This record gives sequence, C-alpha cells and structure tokens, in this order.
Amino acid sequence: MPKSKTRDKVSYTPPTEPKPQKIKLESSAWVPRFMVAFFVVGLAWMVLYYLGSNISWVSSLGAWNVVIGFGFIAAGFGISTRWR
Repeated sequence: MPKSKTRDKVSYTPPTEPKPQKIKLESSAWVPRFMVAFFVVGLAWMVLYYLGSNISWVSSLGAWNVVIGFGFIAAGFGISTRWR
C-alpha cells in the first residue's frame, strides 16, 4: 500500500498582546481658565449684589442674585472635576 503524504502542521503561536495605550492624564488648557473665571464671576456677582444694592438692574432681581452667584460658583466646581 502506498504511503500517504504527511502534512507539516504549524505549531500554535498565541497572538501577541498589543502595547497598552498611554492614558492622557493632562487636562485641556481651557479647564482651569473657565473654572477660575466662573469662581470669580460668581464671587463678583455676590459682592455686587451686597455692596451695590442701589444699582437698578441688580436690585430688581431680588433674592435671585444669591442663586445666580452660587450658580456660577457651582458651575466652577462642576468644571473642576475635569481638571487633572
């Protein structure tokens, strides 16, 4: 009986793992600028409300000035979570 042809099997080589991607740990340049800007605007709004009560457009908002000032400050804290 004739001998069958032997097949050369290629041994198994596991796939190579890709190089891990470096994680960018730096924040964008706009983050600290906007954060500080919101803090300053919120603080200035509150000071303007308490010291400048004779300005017509400031006094027309009434107690909402406190909400607006703290809103700017809260937005600054919200942006600060993106700072690395």
